[in-house]
Amino acid sequence: MSPLPELDLNLGMSKNSSSADEREEIIVRTDSGLRKHTISMIISDQEVGKVHLKINNKEVEIPTYKLTITDDKTNGTEAYQVTRDVLSLTKTTTKKSFLSFLGIKRFDKTSYLYENIAFEPLLESIEKFDISRHRKLSHDQLTYQLSGHGQNVMLYSGNINEFEKPQDVSQYFTIIDNNDGRSFIGDILYREKFLKLTPKVELQIIRRNKVVKNFEYDDKGNIEKLIYL
Repeated sequence: MSPLPELDLNLGMSKNSSSADEREEIIVRTDSGLRKHTISMIISDQEVGKVHLKINNKEVEIPTYKLTITDDKTNGTEAYQVTRDVLSLTKTTTKKSFLSFLGIKRFDKTSYLYENIAFEPLLESIEKFDISRHRKLSHDQLTYQLSGHGQNVMLYSGNINEFEKPQDVSQYFTIIDNNDGRSFIGDILYREKFLKLTPKVELQIIRRNKVVKNFEYDDKGNIEKLIYL
């Protein structure tokens, strides 16, 4: 399998916006004389690393999973990391040391309990979504949106510290590429340009066998305990 040519991640990003209105969904073009190609993404159940995200004004450690992307013309495959867990702070607990009664607080230990509401396939081990019509590009952010089980779900690529969850979105996946999402965005834009017609974009999500219900963190945002469903 031949690799993709080296990407120029700084070129062409603003020129690919579909409209002056950044919220407008792109229109998939079809041409009966040309084949319409497909970009395929797979969010796997394979844990590959960890990343610190700011949630409720606190940075906490979250596991990342392997995401692969390819297309049926170049057959070039690239791998990225993606988060699958959506956390919300539910409880803060402070355990006081015996020195706390003397006014010495530095030995007290505070833990933070977060609830996880993750999006997982319900009926099958792998669920497929056509996300072609729900792609939005603005500045240095690229998002796709999908609907499943009565929920709106977002795939986000960009600066993870600038991500703000829209009100109509319940769950989300964030791309981690150590380049503020620009490597992933450049990859997508290169494939779109190479395939000429706006391609079909298919996302597959593999269900995890074990999903964490609650994450418990120490005061530095490191995982202390995992409670599974």
